[in-house]
Amino acid sequence: MIDVASALRSEVGQAAVGFRRLTESDALRDRGQDKWVKKEILGHLIDSAVNNHQRFVRAQFSDPFIWPGYDQQAWVQAQRYRERPWLELVELWVTLNRHVAAVIEAVPDAKLQTRCTIGDHEPTSLEWWMRDYVRHLRHHLEQLLRD
Repeated sequence: MIDVASALRSEVGQAAVGFRRLTESDALRDRGQDKWVKKEILGHLIDSAVNNHQRFVRAQFSDPFIWPGYDQQAWVQAQRYRERPWLELVELWVTLNRHVAAVIEAVPDAKLQTRCTIGDHEPTSLEWWMRDYVRHLRHHLEQLLRD
């Protein structure tokens, strides 16, 4: 999974450069009705890192691995990301993803096909979830860097 870990590190490193240039007002700019501001999108990515870290570690010890999903709206609201300093969120996100990349890299090949059921999703392999984590991250990075 070195390719996935490498891709994650690359995406995070490139995005962090752009994020550090944003001001608090940039991070709070309204994106339209029912859309998260940049702070909330980044908060969601922090939540994703925290949740997926747990999945990637725990799935190595149980096959099949069954884990709950999470209500992303409720998590973002409960943590009040709008009120947090932008650069603090950026540094937390960068550090968490460096850790997730190290975890991905350390997963033994023999564990990659562990069957994982997360929330109401169909069972898929641990490898699929790790690759999907990077796909999901890229989707939200596009939102953050373009809007």
